[in-house]
Amino acid sequence: MSVDPRICPVCGARDERFTLVSEQPPTLACGSCGAGRTFRRLPLFCLTGPSGTGKSTVAALVAPAVAAEVVTLEQDVLWSPDLADAPGGVRRFRATWLRLAATVGQSGRPVLLCGTVHPDEVEPLPERALFSEVHYLVLVCEPDVLAERLRARPPWRGWDEARIAETLEYAELVRADAAAARPPLTLLDTTCAPAQESAGRAVSWLRALLPAEVAAPVSHRRPSSSGRPPPSGGPGR
Repeated sequence: MSVDPRICPVCGARDERFTLVSEQPPTLACGSCGAGRTFRRLPLFCLTGPSGTGKSTVAALVAPAVAAEVVTLEQDVLWSPDLADAPGGVRRFRATWLRLAATVGQSGRPVLLCGTVHPDEVEPLPERALFSEVHYLVLVCEPDVLAERLRARPPWRGWDEARIAETLEYAELVRADAAAARPPLTLLDTTCAPAQESAGRAVSWLRALLPAEVAAPVSHRRPSSSGRPPPSGGPGR
């Protein structure tokens, strides 16, 4: 197929409906000419959670450990503040990332997407059809610790008390909704865990869910840390 999943390689039309007509092999039907085109339909992995729970720190440790198996991307590199106020801006942001992740997947490696996201923002999108499954590992921590972490951030990041309170409310909703969400959310508490320990658990979670055809041989895997026991330092942020 075309590297861009929207483009039909037969007639050249652009179709953003992503009509899946077969799962074995995964096949999309062109809305203009009806031609079917096969593509790699890999899972998508999301390392997510409220701000301050340690996503960036954990992702930086996970990325080199799983480099032979997945492509790790940070969603905020495409974020622009004006998207929050533009009609449909957040939805377009999510859709763009799904198309990008699916395009990367055509190389044979799935994407680990790092950043705050919830199934309610992904599952309704047409681009969801481009993935066999979407898995969510949600980093969480105790409210007092989360508030302390956010207050410690530099002023340019804009963490005033109102924004911190909003984040704490969101964090509580995520915890309460984890089991009922579809798909369910896997929670990883970073309150007291050193960053390398949390990263090791994230690597184990991901590898347990990798399809056999993309899992790297054990001999090609990098350890999730330096190979030494996790240090006794503070929790990842």
